[in-house]
Amino acid sequence: MRAIGKVSFQLKALSIFPSNFKCQIRGHRVHRVSRPQNFTDYESIKQQYSPQIPEYFNFAEDVLDVWAEKEKKGEKASNPAFWWVNDRKQEVRWSFEELGFHSRRLANVLSGACGLNQQDRVFLVLPRVPEWWLVNVACLRTGTVLLPGTSQLTARDILHRLQTSGARCVITDESLAPLLDAVASQCSSLQHKILVSPTKREGWKNFGDLVRNASSDHECVKTRSDDPMTIFFTSGTTGSPKMTQHSHSSYGIGLTVNGRYWLDLTERDVLWNTSDTGWAKSAWSSVYAPWIQGACVFIHHMPRFDSHTVLETLSSYPISTFCTAPTAYRMLVQEDMSSYNFSNLQHCLCAGEPINPEVMGKWRNATGLDIYEGYGQTETVLIAGTFKGMKIKAGAFGKASPEYDVQVVDEAGNVLPRGVEGNLGIRVKPHKPFSLFTEYTGDPDRTAECYVGDFYLTGDRGVMDEDDYLWFVGRADDVILSAGYRIGPFEVENALIEHQAVAESAVVSSPDPIRGEVVKAFVVLTAEYKSQDQDQLKKELQTYVKKVTAPYKYPRKIEFVEQLPKTVSGKIRRVELRNKEWGRS
Repeated sequence: MRAIGKVSFQLKALSIFPSNFKCQIRGHRVHRVSRPQNFTDYESIKQQYSPQIPEYFNFAEDVLDVWAEKEKKGEKASNPAFWWVNDRKQEVRWSFEELGFHSRRLANVLSGACGLNQQDRVFLVLPRVPEWWLVNVACLRTGTVLLPGTSQLTARDILHRLQTSGARCVITDESLAPLLDAVASQCSSLQHKILVSPTKREGWKNFGDLVRNASSDHECVKTRSDDPMTIFFTSGTTGSPKMTQHSHSSYGIGLTVNGRYWLDLTERDVLWNTSDTGWAKSAWSSVYAPWIQGACVFIHHMPRFDSHTVLETLSSYPISTFCTAPTAYRMLVQEDMSSYNFSNLQHCLCAGEPINPEVMGKWRNATGLDIYEGYGQTETVLIAGTFKGMKIKAGAFGKASPEYDVQVVDEAGNVLPRGVEGNLGIRVKPHKPFSLFTEYTGDPDRTAECYVGDFYLTGDRGVMDEDDYLWFVGRADDVILSAGYRIGPFEVENALIEHQAVAESAVVSSPDPIRGEVVKAFVVLTAEYKSQDQDQLKKELQTYVKKVTAPYKYPRKIEFVEQLPKTVSGKIRRVELRNKEWGRS
């Protein structure tokens, strides 16, 4: 077994998987069709998807330990459960058995040294280091409720989360420890601080010391399927972040639809999902979905996103499935990708925000692979997506997941005809889907606001076409109303990104004395256009948008910027730009 410590992992050679030759013709890769491994087509998914929800369920015992037992019996492919690398060429690989060994020791720390009881809350703030995954599994084993947070939190953010949640234990590293210490005295519930670091800090227990001295014998607690398992803090357009609570079954079983059908994973696959550990997408695609299928979770710990490192990693490791944000794909396709080997890569996906058709086309030309889009929220599992074997319609994000009855509804919850814009909703009556979040903890009013008639409203607006494909219009508060026209920002952004001068853009409303509001585009230019005459370039972009989409949608205002504000998961923060335009703080 490997030692636990931030820099003390044993290293292994990388050559446990064979590599193949790439195929390239005149600068464009041969288009490779991704054939389903777990189903035949979209209709077969709907027919075979029938989850059973037992009274008691615990992901650690009922999924991870079952895979570990299969390993012992030689009934599972030899892929590791977890494979971690960093820029210093350090590496960690754990089998499911080793994952169980280490996580049981940490479980004994939480229930023993820390004295935590079932449903006590653990606040976890770590970057993409192996300890993050061990804490996830140890909380499952002890029945404690995990509250993940991003490493980019401020002291004010941390204080709000600790006070609101009543967390009894916090686990973080030396970069965040000073911020925790600055607010800890104001958090009466906080009793235990655990530091992931090779060094010691006054007032903190050391993670490595605790785990090394703990027993690996631990009996998993008995958890009901509907017991609380995790809470994510999600930001709304108003008010403080909400505590979005999920049960043991909502993610632990519900994310089967992601792992088996959208990601289409088997135990032979290696999945790299680049999500930040503070985002629910990390739980989706770096914990539950892949491990439900017995697949390998691959992680490259980069201090910050670097296009060259990502492309080099995809070429150097046997990653079969790659999932990242559309923003990352936009950055990757600006690189010269012709020298990279993508022969191991079989399936590419994105989620978090709509992806531009232009970017999808460039990625296909460079790798030979399509990008399959998924749509979901912290409150849900996969709501809709493009699945293997399904026709990809540029601009649409696919069809409803078999987990949900997704409809486009009006403000009263009435289902709208095909082709009519409305609110994207999930039917919750007569039966609420088990995979929907339990509640916004401690906030019944904001929980109730999500439901209208028979539907949970996602807060997004869209259209369903005659073929059941869903098309994203924008967040309900992102839609621009200009001189009586309703304009979705994504349509304008799609038009802009097709122009070679535009690396990235974000479109919001801007006040106008005549039209009420108009379209304004914040544009990041590609390197070769940054020195050009900006007034002339604005006119050129406006003319171009008028040509490729309805003229009334063109951006009457354009501002060139060096970068766009984004969340930790890579989503563009249009709300920040919109507030700036309207003079709101």
